[in-house]
Amino acid sequence: MATGFRNLTAFKKAFSLSMDIFNLIKEFPSDEKYGLISQIRNSSRSVCSNIGEGYRKRQYPAHFVSKISDADMENTETQVWLDFSYACGYISDDLHKDYMTRSEEIGKLLNDMIKNPKKYS
Repeated sequence: MATGFRNLTAFKKAFSLSMDIFNLIKEFPSDEKYGLISQIRNSSRSVCSNIGEGYRKRQYPAHFVSKISDADMENTETQVWLDFSYACGYISDDLHKDYMTRSEEIGKLLNDMIKNPKKYS
């Protein structure tokens, strides 16, 4: 059973999106290995790791907010790489919209955490 940060809705949704991105990028051209593939994989995973790190420091509201803000920043970076993936023709319009909608929802959850850190202490 999941405990701690793994129970957070933001973490669950971010992890799910990150895994979907991981599976998606397996189909990207190999010449994107050190560019787009690496960037989108790292930023999507960083959302999750920053949530976990922030949760462990939740007794210190300023540190918690800082780490969740980092997660939000990485989530936004992931959106940029999704835009590039779409513009390069690597993902369909429907998939782009789906992933962007999911990422926006994650962003809203993260922003709620930033605005209400005491809910998580």
